[in-house]
Amino acid sequence: MRALIQRTSGATVAIDGRAVGEIGTGLVVFVCAMRGDGEAQSAWLARKTVNLRIFRDEAGRMNRSLLDVAGSALVVSQFTLAAETKGNRPGFSTAAPPEEGERLYEHFAAQIRSHGVAVATGSFGADMKVSLVNDGPVTIWLDTAAP
Repeated sequence: MRALIQRTSGATVAIDGRAVGEIGTGLVVFVCAMRGDGEAQSAWLARKTVNLRIFRDEAGRMNRSLLDVAGSALVVSQFTLAAETKGNRPGFSTAAPPEEGERLYEHFAAQIRSHGVAVATGSFGADMKVSLVNDGPVTIWLDTAAP
């Protein structure tokens, strides 16, 4: 699985002009299941995400995790993280099939919740508008194929 994580001071995801998920301080996690991924990859990625020390401590250093700051997560499905860009038109053949992608997306969100983190989500496969304030900016790429 792949995730693009952004530290935020606030974020919202909307569908058809209506907010369906919103958080304050925390992480926006764009997530994509790849072909061959399973629950083990989902659980690993969730554990890594909530423990990633990318929040400032008292000295201003990135030394605190989402768990340490009692932040929230906005989890948004984004199959485009699987983009193959050899040509000018991206291909997505390495993404998990939609049914498996949705199952693993839901599993990932549940795994984040299992760590005691409040989770807001978008809607798998929907055309979503994501608004966020990237705090820092801090943006981290995680891929279970290259831990």
